[in-house]
Amino acid sequence: MSGIGGIGGGAAGIQQILAMRQQIIDRSQLLQQVKDTKGADAPVATTPAGNFTDALKSALDNVNQTQMKAESLTEGYEKGEVTDIAKVMLARQESGVAFEATLQVRNKLLSAYQDIMRMGV
Repeated sequence: MSGIGGIGGGAAGIQQILAMRQQIIDRSQLLQQVKDTKGADAPVATTPAGNFTDALKSALDNVNQTQMKAESLTEGYEKGEVTDIAKVMLARQESGVAFEATLQVRNKLLSAYQDIMRMGV
């Protein structure tokens, strides 16, 4: 094994999550603007739902892989198969960061959903 890969390759995976987070924030701001302009017939730019769904599923799969990798390294260390504690701790830390990022994305999605549900039609 060459290094800790993590979420789609470490930094690249984290960048993907951060990009998704920024996309969610942008959409939330767009929804807020639409809400603030109640009744205005301004066109709203949207992207196909499949792209967002695919990106979200891919990110969740990568987080799951990171957590499974950290778990397997931890089990290997407990059994004495893995002797590099730094590698184990790095994998666990990476898994924790990935989970926290996912939790923040979930919170933003939930907030955006609640804002949409409160909108008057």
